[in-house]
Amino acid sequence: MNSDLNKQFYNYLWAYILVALSGCLGNVVDGIIVGNLISEDGVSAINLSKPINQFIFTLHLLINAGAGMLVAYALGKKNIAEAQRYFVRALTLSTSIGILLAIGGGIIFLTQTANLLCSNDQIRPLATDYMQILLLGNPAFILLWGLSTMVGADGSPKLVSLAVIIDNAANLCLDIVFIQCMGWAIAGSSAATVVGHLIGIAILLNHWRKPGVAQLRLSIKPIPSSEQNQQQDTLLTSWRQIISQGAPLAIASISLTLLMLSANTIVLDTLGRTGIFAFAVCMNLLQIYNLFVSGTCQTLQSLGAIQVGKGNADGLRQVIRKAFRFITVSMTITCILVWIFSTAIVQLFGANEPAFIAEGNHALRIFALSFILFCYIYVLMIVYKLHKQDNMALFISFALSLTVIPVLWVMSRWQPAYLWYSYLIAYIIEGIAIFMIHKMTITSKVKKGA
Repeated sequence: MNSDLNKQFYNYLWAYILVALSGCLGNVVDGIIVGNLISEDGVSAINLSKPINQFIFTLHLLINAGAGMLVAYALGKKNIAEAQRYFVRALTLSTSIGILLAIGGGIIFLTQTANLLCSNDQIRPLATDYMQILLLGNPAFILLWGLSTMVGADGSPKLVSLAVIIDNAANLCLDIVFIQCMGWAIAGSSAATVVGHLIGIAILLNHWRKPGVAQLRLSIKPIPSSEQNQQQDTLLTSWRQIISQGAPLAIASISLTLLMLSANTIVLDTLGRTGIFAFAVCMNLLQIYNLFVSGTCQTLQSLGAIQVGKGNADGLRQVIRKAFRFITVSMTITCILVWIFSTAIVQLFGANEPAFIAEGNHALRIFALSFILFCYIYVLMIVYKLHKQDNMALFISFALSLTVIPVLWVMSRWQPAYLWYSYLIAYIIEGIAIFMIHKMTITSKVKKGA
């Protein structure tokens, strides 16, 4: 990899890893503080609310991540007008949907949402308080992630890094202030995350304060009446293109949402409060893995799409190789650390009873291995997308999470003692399926060529 592309890769990579902190570190910090200041059930309540957070992230992926790739393609071609069009429409659409979700989920259907996500009467009140603030503040989540994607694609990854660092520092400080000092209990935890995101948004807006830095603009020019019909057609076309680009990632994310909901229900019904606490700690471990996989995938999307826009096939190959090398090293180190410090990690989340510690320690070590396969498969999906192999990307999107659900169900019915191995088994099955389909596709192309 040449030095310029190498420098670009790491600039994007570390910026996007820090962006991922805004989506996952808030939950991890919440879990640690809630576990120590409230109870183990508080940690479980946060985990039971995670399908909401994942659904919000799905909206971001569907709209902003898809538009981010289109913006990167356009900027690579020096087509600023096209990049501007995707930028404005993506942020407008995602913010509007976020507001509707806040009204519907956070106010009108809050009780129904809480009953759907939590079947345990002892944990449900905590989960309701936490998820209400999460839903009401979801426009801040979407806007922060959307602006981060666009500002990074527009050439200011360092500003994105700064915004996310301050966002998470504010969240960490406000967690303690809201929970302990102000007495807001578990609701203070989600409130701190929302306020931190608002601070991050304010910092990102500085991208447009310095003249000559931003290629994208926040302003929207008025449309002359004679161009209304043509503009409406362009609007609908742009939204279709945006959603089409973001669909594989969004499908993977919505599948993960369904997996979270199903897994929470199965684990709670099979292993009770001890099991759901252990599962909550494992899902917080996944958030740590997500720092690396999300940063890698966002780098592939942005920097890889720019290479595609330039027609630089060699540059794209170099970016892909660098991405897989980074994910291998980071996953290996993380897994080793989890195996060594598994008991300490469980206790970090406030576990004091021997039963909670033993179950969490056992589950963590198994999940540490399972998540390595998850990360490889997720990155592979982006590679297929960049190579325009949309069908394969869609297959991985569906299978990435949905494969786990039937395995979990079977294990809970016939081998509940081995329930934690369900993820590992499912990802092995999916890896074999991807290899076989890829091999058959190559064989078919060779035969057609002959």
